[in-house]
Amino acid sequence: MEGAIEGVLKRIEELRGEIEGHNYSYYVLDNPEISDHDFDALMRELQDLEDKYPEFVSPHSPTQRVGGKASERFPKVVHSAPLLSLANAFGEGELRDFDRRVRNAVGGGVEYVTEFKIDGLSVALTYKDGFFEKGATRGDGVVGEDVTANLKTIKTIPLRLKDRVFLEARGEVFMPVQGFERLNQKQKEQGQSLFANPRNAAAGSLRQLDPGVTAIRPLDIFVFSLQSVQGKYIATHSQGLCYLKEQGFKISPEYRVHDNIQDVIELCYNWQQKRDGLPFEIDGIVIKVNSLRHRELLGATSKNPRWAIAYKFPAQQKKTRIKDIIIQVGRTGALTPTAILEPVNISGSTVGRATLHNEDYIREKDIRIGDAVLVKKAGDIIPEVIGVLAEERTGSEKEFRMPDKCPECGSDAVRAEGEAATRCTGIACPAKIARSIIHFVSRDAMDIAGLGPSIVELLLDKGLIKDGSDLYRLKERREDLTGLERMGEKSVDNLLSSIEVSKTRGLSRVITALGIPFVGIRASKLLAEHFGSMAALQSAGEGDLTAVPEIGDVMARSIVTFFKQHQNREFVERLKSAGVDMTAEYKDKGLSGSLEGMTFVLTGTLEDYTRSEAGRIIEDLGGKVTSSVSKNTNYVLAGANPGSKLEKARKLGVRIINQQEFENLIDKTD
Repeated sequence: MEGAIEGVLKRIEELRGEIEGHNYSYYVLDNPEISDHDFDALMRELQDLEDKYPEFVSPHSPTQRVGGKASERFPKVVHSAPLLSLANAFGEGELRDFDRRVRNAVGGGVEYVTEFKIDGLSVALTYKDGFFEKGATRGDGVVGEDVTANLKTIKTIPLRLKDRVFLEARGEVFMPVQGFERLNQKQKEQGQSLFANPRNAAAGSLRQLDPGVTAIRPLDIFVFSLQSVQGKYIATHSQGLCYLKEQGFKISPEYRVHDNIQDVIELCYNWQQKRDGLPFEIDGIVIKVNSLRHRELLGATSKNPRWAIAYKFPAQQKKTRIKDIIIQVGRTGALTPTAILEPVNISGSTVGRATLHNEDYIREKDIRIGDAVLVKKAGDIIPEVIGVLAEERTGSEKEFRMPDKCPECGSDAVRAEGEAATRCTGIACPAKIARSIIHFVSRDAMDIAGLGPSIVELLLDKGLIKDGSDLYRLKERREDLTGLERMGEKSVDNLLSSIEVSKTRGLSRVITALGIPFVGIRASKLLAEHFGSMAALQSAGEGDLTAVPEIGDVMARSIVTFFKQHQNREFVERLKSAGVDMTAEYKDKGLSGSLEGMTFVLTGTLEDYTRSEAGRIIEDLGGKVTSSVSKNTNYVLAGANPGSKLEKARKLGVRIINQQEFENLIDKTD
């Protein structure tokens, strides 16, 4: 039983890491690595495991978040009310379950409004005295990015309303199919990379630092929700849409009001067949309760409103043939087999490649080079092979074998027990170096302030660094740094100072920074406490490692394999020669003392700390951070815009503290 529980926890941690990586690629880099369908599957698996094993729920789990995170490139905007994401339905049964829950909650009949689920980028629009004042991306649902100047370039967004009112609305910025095709043709003519799909093109266009670039991109918007309006009574969602139209907004097209779920289901199936005839991309139908009074009765979870759901269309399928199978190395070091296809048109774009996911996927479907196959664009983003037409085989097809060496750097390619992916074990592999460095400098690792993803990419592009160890030699290239864009004298001084301070972070942080597969923050602390030095850890065998509490066989093998690679040992030596301390443990702000036995819950936005930073301070001082308030909670640390945890704390009589009181509490432990 104990082994089974360990397997569950291991799978939960794997899913969290994979989902956060895909969140980063999707929301921050605008570069999705998997389809919406596959992402939804990962989230569902994680949610199911956390529902079944609530003791493993963490406040840092992606299931506890609404979505992605705000970019550092734009000023941040705290939304007046959370912009929640929608739960998904993938069939008639789930729509009927939704209807049953709604009718039971409101105690009778209910009206629904159906709208297209536009494949674009969600934004919030704010008007004061009828004038457009601010526009922000959804971000993580609580904090977004201020893109007002860029939104003003979209001609379908009114700059002045008919009524002089305070109004907040929500809409979806998108790029019409014809505009997307013209943009990609222009990109091709100029020798620039092509956008993967209209959604990706819309997101990249709206988040340009230069509004002049946004202005020449063919962006449009449908406004789909009246969030609030001053001095006017609105009883239903459809009334809100009519009012928005009166004020000059381009509202959701083809929206319909229904008094039963059967009509909703029929409409979903109807548009599933007709979607290709639309001039813009949709990936489903949104179903919303029409009555705002009913919505108040239904309420919301921390992530989704209970009064709305999104019916997601299944992916389209086409027949083609596999010409070859190549290996691509992703930013996490995963070796992904990719099929080179005879080009085929799916959902309005030509597909020449498709993901084969991993070795098990190829074996399960018996995919061979030369096979006739069915291909779909899962979630209408990344194509994948879904089946082989074995009856069309001629005998000339060839079986595929995964390599045992990374094609990028030559390090061992290893598939760990229980994992589907084969991964490169080299820390300096060119294919994953940017992500490795971004992890290396992150808050939970070496915590080097001022080294965001864009700066890391810039340093790599300019050849100033090749891996994380080169950061400690940047002081020798100060003049090169000051010549870079966005790197003035003060910025360079602050960066070099932060790099120097990071040398004192201590052994557990260095272990975390190495990014050894399956070794997270907790395991790094246990290893540091047990072995005391990097040298002792490097020379440890599997038996030595499994003797450490909570270090299992899979993790032990991963550690031994990692340090067996020549480039990884060299990397550690370069850190050592640069003066990075791999023995003494570091405490933030020189804190000492203990919060031993105290349990904290964090809610809202703190002024000077992220929740992760505050949580780490608590744990460094021996305290515990949990995701839910109970009678065993000692303190609820509350910032701006706190959630429902604050009210629960009041009901239970749990002490609520603000940031200043938190800092006073810390000071008492010195």
